[in-house]
This record gives sequence, structure tokens and C-alpha cells, in this order.
Amino acid sequence: MQYGLLVMGAPYSSPAPHSALRFAYAVLSRGHQLAGVFFYHDGVHNASSLMAPPQDELNLHDAWLELNQQHAIPLDVCIAAALRRGLMNESEAQRHGKQTYNVFSPFELTGLGQLHALQQRADRLITFA
Repeated sequence: MQYGLLVMGAPYSSPAPHSALRFAYAVLSRGHQLAGVFFYHDGVHNASSLMAPPQDELNLHDAWLELNQQHAIPLDVCIAAALRRGLMNESEAQRHGKQTYNVFSPFELTGLGQLHALQQRADRLITFA
């Protein structure tokens, strides 16, 4: 079975991202496939490279990176929700005249079309809000 994940909760203020990450590993450990993760609404904060949680807490940004590195899972971030919340990659920072940026590969700023494509590829789209 192929799963897609929609993460709508912000790290450290919602249990949604941590639950989604645990679900992703559980799906993969049972031999299923993960078609991708789409970060939407406050979930886009998971893509910020500027998170610096205490050392005894899970760094959710780094945990998503590790999932991508281990399993090549696409990490798509809604561009409209991200820009609204001050998250941008290098090209968006230049386009908007900002001095810095905080979204790096493998997180990719995309439109809602990517969420639709993920829904089409996956047998199940699971929402974590």
C-alpha cells in the first residue's frame, strides 16, 4: 500500500508532526511505501532550518531530513502558506527582496497541485493536524 502524509501542525506546539513522523517510520517498517509528505498551514514550520530546540528534544526539522535521506521521501511545502509565515528558499528570498532564507533542499516549496498529485499517487492520504 502507498501512503501520503499531510502535515498541518507546527512543530513543538502540536503533536501532529511528531505523530506523522512516527507513522511514516511505522508504514515503512511494515513494507508499505510512502509517496511523499506535504506540509501545509502551520505545518510548513517543519521546513525551517532555523529551529533550535534544546538538545534533549527531537529536532523535527532534522528528523524529516533523515527520513528523506534514508528513504528518498519527497518533502513538499505549500509555498503560499510558507511565504505567509516567513519561510522561503533562496529564490523566493531574492524575489521578495529578503536578506536571508530558511528553507533548503530536500524541502521544496510547491503549490497545492503537488498535494493533489500526492493524493492521486497514494492509496491513502493521512492528515496530521
